[in-house]
Amino acid sequence: MESKKRIAIVGPESSGKSDLSQCLGQEFDEPWVKEMSRVYLEAQHGQYEESDLVKIAQLQLEEEEMLFNEARRFLFCDTNLLVIIIWSEWKYNRVLPDLEKLWNAESYDLHLLCKPDLPYEDDPLRENPNPEDRIALFEMYHKALIDLGVPFELIEGRGDERLKKAKSALSSHFPSYI
Repeated sequence: MESKKRIAIVGPESSGKSDLSQCLGQEFDEPWVKEMSRVYLEAQHGQYEESDLVKIAQLQLEEEEMLFNEARRFLFCDTNLLVIIIWSEWKYNRVLPDLEKLWNAESYDLHLLCKPDLPYEDDPLRENPNPEDRIALFEMYHKALIDLGVPFELIEGRGDERLKKAKSALSSHFPSYI
């Protein structure tokens, strides 16, 4: 078997990233990285500034590195810095240079892009329930992944259908790992 694979699960708010990350971790008995922005924002009572995005990105990378050591085949990442960068573009119309310096799309062997075709689940840490905005954000992700030229697969559908599509994507990209 080749080296361990880092899989990023990305997409707009309430598109099933956390559930899919956790399900994949359980399915393959591998670690999954929680979305560190949630951890950070819970400690900050949901309050943050643009500069906090760099701190959140650093926390995300630290957590990934720590859990990567525990992985045998896969590390499933509930978001990555692409999510933070796209949110920064959306909310602040720019990306801080310190945040851009931390981002390396090639650190991930595959991105699973979650389509926002699930019902929006309200949460005190979520900021964008507007369906049109969720679609616009999804399109930003899709364009970014194409522009980056990195491997990615679209994940859509309800319930077990998402997990099946994610498993199929992993099997297609990494047949010797399944």
